Amino acid sequence: RSVNIVAFGNERDGLPEDNQQQSLIQGYLGRSAVISHIDSSLSAGQVGNPVFTEYQACAFGNVRLVVHDFPVWDVFDSDWYTSRTLIGGADIVVIKYSVNDKASFQELKDTYAPMIKKALNHGSSPVIISAVGARKSEVPCTCPLCSSDRRSCVTTSDGVQLSKELGATYLELHTLNDFYIQKYFGGVLEYFMIQSLNQKSSDKMKKRKKMQKCHRLQPPQLEQPEKMPILKGEASHYDADLHNLLCCCQCADVAFYSEDLTRVVEAHKIILCSVSHLFMLLFEVKSPADIRDASIVRMAQNLFAVESGAAFPSVPRASPGCIPPLRVVVKDSAFWFCLQDILHFIYTGAFQWEQLEEDVKKKLKDPERIEHVLEKVKCILKTPGKMNSAKDSRPQKIKRLYNNTSLRLFFNTPILADVIFKIQGSSVPAHRAVLVARCEVMAAMFNGNYMESNSILVPVHGVSKDTFLCFLEYLYTDSCCPASILQAMSLLICAEMYQVVRLQHICELYIITQLQSMPSRELASTSISIVSLLKKAKFHNSDCLSTWLLHFIATNYLIFSQKPEFEDLSVEERNFVEMHRWPSSLYLKQLAEYRNYVHTQKCHCTIM
Repeated sequence: RSVNIVAFGNERDGLPEDNQQQSLIQGYLGRSAVISHIDSSLSAGQVGNPVFTEYQACAFGNVRLVVHDFPVWDVFDSDWYTSRTLIGGADIVVIKYSVNDKASFQELKDTYAPMIKKALNHGSSPVIISAVGARKSEVPCTCPLCSSDRRSCVTTSDGVQLSKELGATYLELHTLNDFYIQKYFGGVLEYFMIQSLNQKSSDKMKKRKKMQKCHRLQPPQLEQPEKMPILKGEASHYDADLHNLLCCCQCADVAFYSEDLTRVVEAHKIILCSVSHLFMLLFEVKSPADIRDASIVRMAQNLFAVESGAAFPSVPRASPGCIPPLRVVVKDSAFWFCLQDILHFIYTGAFQWEQLEEDVKKKLKDPERIEHVLEKVKCILKTPGKMNSAKDSRPQKIKRLYNNTSLRLFFNTPILADVIFKIQGSSVPAHRAVLVARCEVMAAMFNGNYMESNSILVPVHGVSKDTFLCFLEYLYTDSCCPASILQAMSLLICAEMYQVVRLQHICELYIITQLQSMPSRELASTSISIVSLLKKAKFHNSDCLSTWLLHFIATNYLIFSQKPEFEDLSVEERNFVEMHRWPSSLYLKQLAEYRNYVHTQKCHCTIM
């Protein structure tokens, strides 16, 4: 017997003294009287930080307890299939947050709660929402401009509303002491653990009784169908693509010069604006009235100067179709000296702050100049209206700036766009820098001897507008969620046309997941032609999907053999299906003989 618990969220306030305390899960496992033989292990992320902690222990003496504690929500940022699997396999889901960190709670409510709710629709696991901490005393703001958020603490009504949306049990733990952890939180958790064990025992008993009924007369044994081929997803190379864009400087549209105009570093407006309001102001994407932060405006004026004139040395163009870059003079010599490292930091995701500190220290030996440059970088990354404290530069506080929240702002908008796709009579604006970085076919198209390299208007044929927009959305955000199986197949064809392999794999996984989740009755009545999907997958070189679909047809032989589309299978495909069909011909023959035996013996079969 076992119980699987999955916990998400960070209940700490982020203060140094708070980080030294035990977490809620760790405190419960260490103090509970029903828990013994605790073992824990860390799983490392891409940057060396623990993504989750796994605890294994014994509960109630002989029950195996497995707990996965995710202090950060990064698992939901990759794709929703992984997160749905985590929640779907859990017997109990725990969500934690600090009542004094309203920004994190708002992110949970707006971004992750809908994902959790969607994943919970596929199961019936109980959910516990734990609001941790004592609310700090504060004077609410009476300014009418901020009436929507008068205090920085998460109120009880906010937590209760979230629990209603998720159908969860809401707990408030004012402090992590013995009473709140062991008796309050632990009592509720142990209640759900007992409920889960009772449900599993009931299901096991029902299976056992069902097997006992057929003890006298056993039908022929039906073997399990062959295992489907497993499709493994390709790791994201989003950060590497954008970093390579900086290294090769294709489609660069801004050139940074030293004060003496003898040295130049090229970059891309779209990438810089996606991470910084200061660059939006510098490149006139936003006005000072839009920024509403005097420190950012002053920094832009003191650090950079947009210049024009013949005094600038010319920069060779990689492609004749590229617009001459905007020329910007860097007024600060120390910042210029470290500019290449700062751009590498921005282009690689802007989360490796410690690496940037090391690179700056290697170039600038003077501590004052080092601090001077790092403070300017913090101001560049600053969100208007927020204080820029030292703790914001810690690795866990530096979030990925251009995954789903930055380049997405420029998706399908004319801001900074330098190419327009004409498709089905509509115009779709885009940015060459993003396209060249993310798609090798488009990189060749815009930088080679093709018509598109010298043209702003680029016609697109053979793809619908909706499918092409989904394709562009993936290039900008590294994620996509097709609306249906047919749209996923159209997107797979588009990805094959532009040779974006990872997007092909995502579409394949979506199609497989949707088909696997269909019950037999829906599969028999669906209008989607599986054979047609098989033909398209083969034609567009999706070998993994075509192999899986053949196994899928063979596994559901009794359903598909009755459909007219079954006749469209080739001889080779038909032979494969007949060889791997489930149930097999031998089983059906044995079943017919068994039924005949029951009839001749005039026995009452408890199964048929």
